[in-house]
Amino acid sequence: MSTDTDTAPDPVTGVTGVTSGETTDTHLAASLDGAFSSRYAKVNGVGLHYVTGGEGTPLVLLPGWPETWWEYRKVMPALAERHQVIAVDIRGMGGSEKPRSGFTKKNMARDVHELARHLGHERINIAGHGIGAMVAFAHAANHPAATAKVAILNTTHIDDSYYDFPMVPRPGDQGPHRWWLAFQQVQDLPEQLLADGRYRHLVDYMFNLSLLNPDAITPRDRDIYARAYSAPEAIRAGQGWFQAYREDIADFNAYPKVTAPMLGLAYGAFYDYMRRALPAQGTDVEVKEIKNTRNYLVEEQPEAVTEALLDFFG
Repeated sequence: MSTDTDTAPDPVTGVTGVTSGETTDTHLAASLDGAFSSRYAKVNGVGLHYVTGGEGTPLVLLPGWPETWWEYRKVMPALAERHQVIAVDIRGMGGSEKPRSGFTKKNMARDVHELARHLGHERINIAGHGIGAMVAFAHAANHPAATAKVAILNTTHIDDSYYDFPMVPRPGDQGPHRWWLAFQQVQDLPEQLLADGRYRHLVDYMFNLSLLNPDAITPRDRDIYARAYSAPEAIRAGQGWFQAYREDIADFNAYPKVTAPMLGLAYGAFYDYMRRALPAQGTDVEVKEIKNTRNYLVEEQPEAVTEALLDFFG
């Protein structure tokens, strides 16, 4: 039975109703223009936290790592002028529950599908970034009748190419060394290294690696994200997204082409890659470049992202 409440469990303690001043989801949601509210529902065996506001066709937003629904704070008010915006903390993230299993992107897409149905929506628009992009793609692949349109932000669904990422970069390799993919596969040690406030170091590393303007994500924003990942159970749950990659690749290899209209947004070299890759994964694909940014384009170029999403979703 699905139930909604006004507040999600505290991301550190796991207890509903525990507050942390101005960084609670309730306070953060209320701080946005558009009458947003923080909500919580039990679906597909997991408690999901989400923030919703606006009116119109439903538009689900799924964040990436190491972020939460707060990633979309700069674009949600404008999107809410035309859509009912539903920004979801995916399974294991932020105010959502931290189970020990269920982290395949196919199952997490089912989480989103059941949340949408719980909210009375048989068909949704959906956009995702990072891990959230993989879940959004899986939603379109597994629930085609329930997907109106899908936007993929700077991360295509994991595929066999991930097996070829080098542990030691070759001389002259200009791409980022994705060491964190291997780090997340390790059992127990990340929880010991990153708990008790140390996750902020990883948050800063990832943002500073992939922001042209580090001020686009403020110290307060970074504190919000670090706090959401600081507890051992939150670290473990976040690892679950990466440790499911082998199953995700097998699922992806079995998917037919996505039939819902699909938009890809990316920067620079990844725009070039997405322009080649996405047409092989869908039947109706458009790819746009977001300039003057890198991975965290929603936070660094919110105006360009908002314009592209409104052009696509209407």
